Parts: sequence; C-alpha cells; structure tokens
Amino acid sequence: MEFLSKFIQRIRFIKLWLLGYRNISSKAVIESRINLDKVFPKGIYIGENTLIASHTTILCHEHVKRDLINKRNPWTTNTSIGKNSFIGVGCMILPGVQIGDEVIIGASSVVTKNIPSNCLAVGNPARVIKTNIRMNNKAILVD
Repeated sequence: MEFLSKFIQRIRFIKLWLLGYRNISSKAVIESRINLDKVFPKGIYIGENTLIASHTTILCHEHVKRDLINKRNPWTTNTSIGKNSFIGVGCMILPGVQIGDEVIIGASSVVTKNIPSNCLAVGNPARVIKTNIRMNNKAILVD
C-alpha cells in the first residue's frame, strides 16, 4: 500500500509541475481535490514534508485589487507554506499569506494573516491557539 501511495503522489506532483506549479516540493504530500490558484501558479510555495488535505484552497491573486502597472490584470502575490506542516481538510489560504515551518492549520480554517513557525492555528479567521509545537518529517505532531 505504501508503494501505491508514493506512486500516486508522484503522479500528482508531475501533473502539478506540468500545470506550472514549480514551487511545490516533490516531498510534499498533496491529497486529491485541492484547489490551487490557476491565475498565478508560480506564486504557490509548499515546503517539503508538508501535507495538504483535500478540499483545501490556496490563492495567490485577487481580482478586487488590480496590478499597479496594468490595471486590466488582477493583483498577484506569493503564498507560501513552510516545511513539515499540516493543512487540514477544507482550509482556505488567502493571497499573500506566509505560513511558517512545523505549523498545523485546523480543518475548515480560513487563513487571512501570516502564521509563525511552530504554531497551531484554527478558526475563521485562523488564530494561533498553541505555540512551541514540534512536527516530524511526516507532518505528525511530536510530544
């Protein structure tokens, strides 16, 4: 079963790479049914050993704000998730958010602001409820 899981992850990574998502680590675990920004794919950064659960949305553009140089284009920015992190089912990460290393984002949270490393954040909007956590290289909480 582990071989099949690694094979599926490799296929997902290749598909994302071909679609222009070049800043996602090949060691990240991306589950099915995630929504990644299609307007600015190179603006999404995901670190190694990070697990992104299904139904998560990661954005790096906004149509309400406009590009200062060409007003016809939407505003784009980088959105990043560090290494050894876990993003729960159904989360939404808004444009420009920087999530540190070894972070847990609870299910269905809406991340509107930066989250520092070694934190647990939950809610809408996501707020840090625990600090000084540690994760291993399989994005599992270590006591």
